[in-house]
Amino acid sequence: MISDELIARINELSRKAKKEGLTDAEKEEQQRLRKEYLQVFRSSLKNTLLNVTIVDPNGNDVTPQKLKTLKNNRLH
Repeated sequence: MISDELIARINELSRKAKKEGLTDAEKEEQQRLRKEYLQVFRSSLKNTLLNVTIVDPNGNDVTPQKLKTLKNNRLH
C-alpha cells in the first residue's frame, strides 16, 4: 500500500522543484521515491486484475486467457 508519507514527500519535492529547484541529493531522493511509488502502484494494480473476472452481457466468462493463466499460476 502506498503510504501517505510517501505521497506527501513526493509532492513536497515536486513543489520545491517547480519553485526553487532541487539539490542533487533531493533529485536522487525524488527519483527513488517515484520508483518506489510506481512499484507499489503496479503491484497493487496487478493484484486487482488477478481478482477480476470479465463477464459479457449474456453471462459468459470472457476473461482473456492470459489473465486466466496468471490466476491459475498464482493459485498453484
